[in-house]
Amino acid sequence: MIEENVRLFSKTFGYEPTGVWSAPGRANLIGEHTDYNEGFVLPFGIDRRTYASVALRSDRICRVASDIDGKSYEFELGQKPEGLDWALYPLGVAWAMSEYADSGFDCFFTSDVPVGAGLSSSAAIECAMSIALNELWSAGRTRQELALLCQKAENQVVGAPTGIMDQTASMLAQPDSAVLLDCQSLEAKSVPLGLSEKGLLVAVIDTRVAHRHSDGGYRVRRESCERGADLMGVSSLRGLSAADLPRAAEVLEDVDFRRVRHIVTENDRVLSTVTALANDDLTTFGNLLLASHASMRDDFEISIEELDLAVEVAMGTGAVGSRMTGGGFGGAAIAILNKDLLGQLDENCKSAFKQKGYLEPRVFAVEPSEGARRDR
Repeated sequence: MIEENVRLFSKTFGYEPTGVWSAPGRANLIGEHTDYNEGFVLPFGIDRRTYASVALRSDRICRVASDIDGKSYEFELGQKPEGLDWALYPLGVAWAMSEYADSGFDCFFTSDVPVGAGLSSSAAIECAMSIALNELWSAGRTRQELALLCQKAENQVVGAPTGIMDQTASMLAQPDSAVLLDCQSLEAKSVPLGLSEKGLLVAVIDTRVAHRHSDGGYRVRRESCERGADLMGVSSLRGLSAADLPRAAEVLEDVDFRRVRHIVTENDRVLSTVTALANDDLTTFGNLLLASHASMRDDFEISIEELDLAVEVAMGTGAVGSRMTGGGFGGAAIAILNKDLLGQLDENCKSAFKQKGYLEPRVFAVEPSEGARRDR
């Protein structure tokens, strides 16, 4: 894909790029909607990446194009990009990093990260852009600082009120490992997964029901969490524990209480998952994934029938555990299962979805992979 990316850059802009940078999509093993509540998350980078060929210009124009739509989008440094469709993600990063800029750039993107599947194709674009500009503009920012700049772009330019998890995972990912991120302190550490040595893999069941974080469902959940924290007298839901839930049930309206309960119990599940992985306790690990899905389905109400069916079929096929992943309202589920069962899972999912009249799902394995990097 690197050579194709360079070819398309040259075809579009008429000259060779300076280099090629890339960043992975991510799957979240566990810890959903906890990031913007200053909680814990456990994502990993996947072996599907977004590639960016980039070269600096002599003026202050920033141009991006991709094989998504064949169009070119641009803005001038010093302005704030608006109304540029998918290009708001990379150009938003350029805007967020503009204090380090001495010139504009041309950039061409190609990607094999599925769009709308809950695998953070947006963070892959942002992180590929940011690591390229960090080098070309000699910005000298750390990977964690770049992740924060990407989040700023998504919040303030794209208008999606997302937390810091996706960008951190894409920047800091390591092979065969997940990233345990404390979203309050921003402390991150690598957690070895060791799945391949056990003959296990992570399967993604993409329902092909696309979601958009800038839509209202995500924002309403965030507002409910913030309201719950305020009424409970804490700065964020990180300040609450399971011991606070009986009081929360008295203080909060039912919907807000259930949103709060999901966050509090999900934080506990993330830390318990790290312990289970360290102890090679696959039974507990699998049960935690299932409990996470049930909480997202019942308390946070972000699952859909297709995601519930995907989890049901995965468990019926022999998975260790399964849950929806990503922001919800569509996207994908993940399943931890023996590598020899991937073909059977694919068949079972397609059959079950067909019986329900749903779109045919895409089932594929992802491998925990390296974070953002220069490829050429």
